[in-house]
Amino acid sequence: MTKATETFSLIGAFLLSWALVNFNFITLPISQKFLEEVWPTFPWVALVSFGAYSLANIGWALITFRDCPEAHQELMVEIQQAKADLRAKKVQIDN
Repeated sequence: MTKATETFSLIGAFLLSWALVNFNFITLPISQKFLEEVWPTFPWVALVSFGAYSLANIGWALITFRDCPEAHQELMVEIQQAKADLRAKKVQIDN
């Protein structure tokens, strides 16, 4: 099972169990006030938590991203080769 399949299976199981309890197909030994006021907000809390985790993960990846001087040098050499090839074919390019 791929990671995406596993993730979507977990999300589906969470939403199914939430819907079964929310629409009273399954009863839980919890106060009615909790089921009416708090339980309906669980998907939104999960969505906001996922968004916060995603932003934090992207931010951390940007902070810890290392420079790659070797890759930069290699890319510059390839650009010079491409320019020389285009000039050999009489294509006018900007410097």
